[in-house]
Amino acid sequence: MHNLQRTRMNSYQQPDASGHFGPYGGSFVSETLTHAIAQLREAYARYQNDPEFLAEFEYELKHFVGRPSPVYHAARTSRELGGAQIYLKREDLNHTGAHKINNVIGQAMLAKRMGKPRVIAETGAGQHGVATATICARYGLECVVYMGSEDVKRQSPNVFRMKLLGATVVPVESGSKTLKDALNEAMRDWVANVDNTFYIIGTVAGPHPYPMMVRDFQSVIGKEAIEQMPSMLADQKIAAQQPDAVIACVGGGSNAMGIFHPYIPFEKTRLIGVEAAGEGLDSGKHSASLQRGSSGVLHGNRTFILQDANGQITETHSISAGLDYPGVGPEHAWLQEIGRAEYVGITDQEALAAFHFLCRTEGIIPALESSHAFAYAMKLGKTMRPDQSILVNLSGRGDKDIGTVADLSGEDFYDRPSMRGLTVKGAPGDAKP
Repeated sequence: MHNLQRTRMNSYQQPDASGHFGPYGGSFVSETLTHAIAQLREAYARYQNDPEFLAEFEYELKHFVGRPSPVYHAARTSRELGGAQIYLKREDLNHTGAHKINNVIGQAMLAKRMGKPRVIAETGAGQHGVATATICARYGLECVVYMGSEDVKRQSPNVFRMKLLGATVVPVESGSKTLKDALNEAMRDWVANVDNTFYIIGTVAGPHPYPMMVRDFQSVIGKEAIEQMPSMLADQKIAAQQPDAVIACVGGGSNAMGIFHPYIPFEKTRLIGVEAAGEGLDSGKHSASLQRGSSGVLHGNRTFILQDANGQITETHSISAGLDYPGVGPEHAWLQEIGRAEYVGITDQEALAAFHFLCRTEGIIPALESSHAFAYAMKLGKTMRPDQSILVNLSGRGDKDIGTVADLSGEDFYDRPSMRGLTVKGAPGDAKP
């Protein structure tokens, strides 16, 4: 671990005043956006500890989103794997079906206070776009969502949901036609309409203060879990107060940071981020920025990105649209560097197998993004004792992925009687963590 090992993690104070997490983060934006970013920093500094703002935020989370989201003991999964007790933080039960709405509410509240009547957003899997469209409908704000045209095809149910909610969805045809390109176009829109437009970024990336601000709004996930886990573990007669490991999928990294950040002081709890290994970490077809990337600047911040020798962003691949991004939030890069969090990869096949397993074993249809986290929990859990525990952040539900899963699984899959996820090629329980 970095020099930070010499101090207790409960002294962790990041980012610094300029938005840096060690060498990562910061604000690398065009001159046109400098004033808008300064305005946003000033507004967030004013409201982040404002009692009235926080009271409204908590009210919306409780009465509109339906928080707190429960922690669920996946008892059958735990028995069948024969190792650790596996728990799921059920962000899939939130209104709109994912963790994204936690952050969107906070940013939309800022937009109202800043007098910005128009909101733009980027989206990959569509969950952030749906959450943004939902809150804009509630607050009476104009909403424009940029989405890669490839993601428009594979996430068509969410596209329809956004349109039902009154949003304009703009398909992006440039580049790989995925999340990176959607973010590029949203940034261009912001430059052109900065006076009346608020950009709601959906992940812990972008120029300062976005990585900090999104993390803060999403930290409700980890704060709730810390309160919930002691009684959940006591029910299984486990003496520990908190899980041995917390696992979350990582694309840009907002759901992971939302559960990781409150757990940073709990040094006995491993923090494990799961990146999309696609067709394999050495295949060149993956989205594992932290494991196969290098330091560089993307979308206004310095972090780990997938780039070639000339600094050009390389193509990414993942079965899940929400993880198909060539960068990662700068705080994740920092947590990896200081050794507080570790990052692993799960392939498309492993994620698909985990998806089917959770459907058939617990009656829960997870998002393909969340399936990556669950797949690694299956791997790790088998190596642990029954008196140990894992908490998985189940970041979203899988309604949006039904078409993708059906295409990838093949018609014969559904014709097999008593089909179990573990029999799918590349099942996560078959390999070592």
